[in-house]
Formats: sequence, C-alpha cells, structure tokens
Amino acid sequence: MSKISRYIAKKGRHAELVWRYGFNFLPSFNYSLDFSKGDSKFVNSIVERLNRDGVAVTSIEECSNEILHFSDLEKAVDEILEDKKNEIRQMKEKSEKSEAIGEKTFNVELLGSPLVFDPQSIFSSFALQDTLLGIANAYFGMIVKLRYYNVWYTFATQSKARESQLWHFDREDNYILKMFLYLNDVDEGAGPFTYAPRTHRKGSLKKSQPEFFVEEGVQRSTDEQMAAVVPEDKWIKGVGKKGTIIFADTRGFHKGGEARTGDRLMYTCMFTSPASESKQLLNFPDDLRLDRLSAKQIAALKLNNNRS
Repeated sequence: MSKISRYIAKKGRHAELVWRYGFNFLPSFNYSLDFSKGDSKFVNSIVERLNRDGVAVTSIEECSNEILHFSDLEKAVDEILEDKKNEIRQMKEKSEKSEAIGEKTFNVELLGSPLVFDPQSIFSSFALQDTLLGIANAYFGMIVKLRYYNVWYTFATQSKARESQLWHFDREDNYILKMFLYLNDVDEGAGPFTYAPRTHRKGSLKKSQPEFFVEEGVQRSTDEQMAAVVPEDKWIKGVGKKGTIIFADTRGFHKGGEARTGDRLMYTCMFTSPASESKQLLNFPDDLRLDRLSAKQIAALKLNNNRS
C-alpha cells in the first residue's frame, strides 16, 4: 500500500460510515441480523446514557440480577492480594519514590500484562457475561471485541499529576467502551474516574477541545484547561462505595488514578470494534478449548477467525 493509500485509509476510518461499513461491515451486519438480542431495561438504560453522555454510573446493588458473579470476583481478587502482599508493598514503596513518565508506577495490573486468556478464569468470564456483551454490542451497534481485562491497584502518592491522572482521550478506535468496577470504597482522595460528559464522538461537545501540553508524545490537559471547555460542576466524578460500576466511552475526555489519601482497587475490561487499532493485550493459548465458550463469547473474542 502506498503512502497516499495508507493516509486515506487512516483518515477514512475516523468517518462513521467508512469505519462502520468499510472496516467493520460484517460485525455491524451480523448485529443487525441478531433478532434474539432482547436487551433488558437495564441494558437499554445504560446504553441510552452512554449515547448521550459517554458515561453511565450504576452499582452491583442496582443491577444484582443483571451483572453476576461479583462475589466470585471479590474472592479471586482477595486471594491475589494475599499471594502478592509482599510484592504489592514493594511496588507501593517504589511508586512513592518514582515520578518517571511512561512507567505509571502509581498503577499496578495485578493480573500482569499482556495476559494469557483463560476461559475458566472469573476475570475473563466476568467480562464475557451476557449483560456486558449486550451493553457493548448495543452501544457500538455491532458485535464488539473484548480487548482487555485486569485488576488495577492504584497507590496513593503525593507526586505531581502525570500520565492518565491528567485529562486525555483514548485513540485506538472511534468508540472505546470500558467498564470500571470498584472493589473498595472510592472517595475524592482515592483517585476516582472522572469524565467530561458529551465529549465522546456521539456527544454534543465532541468538537470541544481543551488546550493541552505534550507529555512523552501524548496530549494531556490540566483541570484548569479542561474546565475552560467543560465547567468542573459538569464533570461526572465516579466516587462511590465498593460495587460501584462505571461504563465509559474513553474516546471522550477523562482522567483517573490521582489518589492522594487512599488506594483504589478495581476490575476493568475494555471493548472495541474488531477493526480497532488497539495493540494486542490478550494472548490465546494454542490448546484453548472453544467448547467451553458460548457462541456469543467466541464472537466477542474473534476466535473463529484469528488469534489476535
């Protein structure tokens, strides 16, 4: 492909119709033919808020019959915390001393990265349950791909805000749906996920761009710069008790993890279109047993046609 062709292809993928029907035709077409969707009132409510604001906050208590296996997830995370307590303590000590850009020492992925997909793990099955897939597919209007899941442990530090603690938006796709599930209480001092509503590509403020500076090749904005575009009293701050759930299209402006007085612990997963430019974050073993997965789960992993 020539440089001109690559340039046109890259620019074209940001146009809604080209992205959907050029790069993601089959996932969009197959979704339109899925007459068995039957989305619940809960799914429709979340998708409606995502379409309007780019973010929707709920909780396990509000949707206990919709999002399942929370207690199993808690138990599995508690076991990891116990097994890795010495390692976590050492990483926390390092985070208090390091301000290096690119290392993101204030945030640790407890499952490691990149991950090897395990269909029997609660961490994969939680992301692949019907309700989450229903929300993601309905928001995208296509059969999405699960790109990532992990457990984040964010340490409270006093260092200057940097990296994802500053305002930014993700660039891997036209829509990028992430779910954050708090596994401890998160108040203002524990670095809550914070979102500037309607700045996503579906939103009325999608063309509102704050001033920014470049940090290691990435555009970042301060609170003051963001407030000049979206006033602070309009920001949606994801503070809440354990079990709080945040769905967000991170193509909109957001920040998180600026913990000062308390640590933050949460499970997260990410969905994109199959044609996303996201780097590979999940690896699949050659001996993966597909018979342990449902047709919907296989579709979300794209295991029927590739291993990427």
